[in-house]
Amino acid sequence: MYLVVFRNRKRADMDAAAYAADAARMAQLAAAQPGYLSFKSYTAEDGETVAISEWADEESARAWGRMEEHRGVQARGRAEYYESYTLFAGEPGRIHRFPTSE
Repeated sequence: MYLVVFRNRKRADMDAAAYAADAARMAQLAAAQPGYLSFKSYTAEDGETVAISEWADEESARAWGRMEEHRGVQARGRAEYYESYTLFAGEPGRIHRFPTSE
């Protein structure tokens, strides 16, 4: 498993409808990519959002990051949607489950 965690704050003046359309399209495209496992997004009361995507392996996640349409939306995000963001990516060092699934 390879995790990508995208922590962000949106701009107050962003076009919310355009963002929602881009987000829906990216969710659709990502789900069709080889190695895609899941995606969830959470927004805190203070407006910070954390999005977590799970991939089968690093190459699958990197391939998604290189998709032309995705790269275009990433650029639009930096220019129009996000005030700030931090991206964390990697294989988890430890995984604990309860109850155990094994």
